[in-house]
Amino acid sequence: MMNADDLNTETTPALDASIDGIANTMSHLRMMMGRRFMSRIALSQLAEGHGMELSHFDIVKIVAHTGQNQEVTVGSIAEQMRIDPSRASRIVADLVRQGMLQRGVSQQDARRAIVTLTKRGKELNAHFERVRREVLGHTLEGWSLEDIRQFEQLFDRFIKDLDCRTPKMFKEMTAKQPQSDEA
Repeated sequence: MMNADDLNTETTPALDASIDGIANTMSHLRMMMGRRFMSRIALSQLAEGHGMELSHFDIVKIVAHTGQNQEVTVGSIAEQMRIDPSRASRIVADLVRQGMLQRGVSQQDARRAIVTLTKRGKELNAHFERVRREVLGHTLEGWSLEDIRQFEQLFDRFIKDLDCRTPKMFKEMTAKQPQSDEA
């Protein structure tokens, strides 16, 4: 198994090419995800006058996913979306008005307001999940079950390692940058 020191000291042309290939693929994936093509497909399939925007879908997905393991607050939504809490609050208010979300009181701390999906919100999330499975199913056409399972395991491992290690790497790598004298 390779560790970070191996990557820094024992690079080979083959390893360098593989790392460059991964970086290029990640850039391509980031651009595709930035276009939010799955959410756009799901939105296009909704009835006229639905009033939903891409940011609405994002919040419904966050509440559905995060709400499985913990209470969801507007603050946690803002943090996950990396937006200002006031913007998250406005989007949540839109979704409450549309009947997709409801506000409630935390069972753990009565001072905290939480957000949960309504029946309509769950239906919207189920619609998105169907579209996502359909898109991924088409993408993986022709792959063997073994290839799909291996990809799922390796991709999951990669994302978890990246997510876990990024804060430390960011701190270490930005500390190495020369500080500007400008204020």
